[in-house]
Amino acid sequence: MIDFLIYDAKVAVLIVVFYMFYRLLLAKETFHWVNRIVLLSTALLSFALPLCVITTHQTVVLDAVPAVSVGALHPMVQEEDSTASLWQTAIPILYIIGVVTMLGHTLLSVWRVMMLVRRSERYPQADGTTLCVVNDDVPPFSFCSFIVMNHSDYEAHEAAVLAHERGHIRLHHSCDVLLVDLLTALQWFNPAMWMLRADLRAIHEYEADGAVLSQGINARQYQYLLITKAASIGGYSIANGISHSTLKNRITMMLHKKSPRSSFMKLLALIPIVGVALALNAETVNDYVYQQPPKKIVKKGNKSATAKMGNNSIEIIPDTASNARIDNPEVGVQKEVKDVFVPVEQNPEFFDVVEQMPEYPGGAHALFEYLAKNIRYPESAEKAGIQGRVIATFVVMKDGSISNVKVVKSVSPELDTEARRVLSAMPNWTPGMQNGKAVNVKYTVPISFALPDSKIEETKESSVVVVKMK
Repeated sequence: MIDFLIYDAKVAVLIVVFYMFYRLLLAKETFHWVNRIVLLSTALLSFALPLCVITTHQTVVLDAVPAVSVGALHPMVQEEDSTASLWQTAIPILYIIGVVTMLGHTLLSVWRVMMLVRRSERYPQADGTTLCVVNDDVPPFSFCSFIVMNHSDYEAHEAAVLAHERGHIRLHHSCDVLLVDLLTALQWFNPAMWMLRADLRAIHEYEADGAVLSQGINARQYQYLLITKAASIGGYSIANGISHSTLKNRITMMLHKKSPRSSFMKLLALIPIVGVALALNAETVNDYVYQQPPKKIVKKGNKSATAKMGNNSIEIIPDTASNARIDNPEVGVQKEVKDVFVPVEQNPEFFDVVEQMPEYPGGAHALFEYLAKNIRYPESAEKAGIQGRVIATFVVMKDGSISNVKVVKSVSPELDTEARRVLSAMPNWTPGMQNGKAVNVKYTVPISFALPDSKIEETKESSVVVVKMK
């Protein structure tokens, strides 16, 4: 849930930036259909861009191959910070309450409109719309293909009112309203989203007004009609109707001189905004390449291969010498090399080291997070003051599943059981590869359990996972 809230915060920042762009450059322009598209597309882009991660690869050349310790993981158990835990619980709950409230308000509005339509007198029209006449004292409004009005408005048969509501229906404004209301539910805490929502509804009215005036209806008479018909449509927030809130702006927009075509060039400002958003969300992955020693000779007949441990790739180059030796001039040690890798056929059970080591989904960091979140200090062991270092082994099978979880160094039945439980529950890994084939690979993992204000035997490995006790 915390990851989603971080994503939603990124969305909020983008909505603020895009809305500022609209208000500064486009809000006063008269090409309403363009403004409508800009508001809708930028709202959707704000939700999509944080999910677009551009990954670039950078090659880093290192002088020597570092030592790799497989399974150097030491989960430590300590008391949880109650203040941090409270915030991590309270913020998601508050966010969910806001989302549910907004969605409930939208659904209630839809339900009220449909109930009003259901008990109305319905008159299908030739253009596919349905005129719904109700006894309630409500101003004319439209939703989807329905035009709702009371009996007095129906008997007056105002052509301008019908043209206005038909304009809303023909331009599918109800779809915009539903979409933006759903997005607003996810961004209920963001003032910019609410302002975007209000501006989009104002644009809907501008477009519907334009549809009326395009039929040759007198502008002054239509403006007077708007003043007399404007009213609140409380309870039907999902509907398009004549209201006081946008009346002044609508009349001003009718009298406004049409914007020149050159104003479209302002849309180019969106390009750097999108580019910066993608750049800030980009990631760089380092591909490490290790320089080979000055003299490297491998036994004749061995194929070149690449041994991968984590993100490190080590290339092994064949040579024609029959009795191979690796000379290290820096330390003056000579070691005879018999075989670089053991063929799969010689050990059908499992390997300790292979060309491409298995990998936990998401890498070592994700494995640390999994252990930190899932290991729990057994209550009985805590009360008894039992602590220590459990060393366990497991095998990553050819299909990536975890098998043969065993404790090779025991501390107590409770701690042993907890270590086996967490390791057995791990999701499937990416299997290890040897000579192009998936093979079984054995891992050894030390798991350290320690009570607060106590120390346990320190190890040489530096990788430590802190698991907070619930």
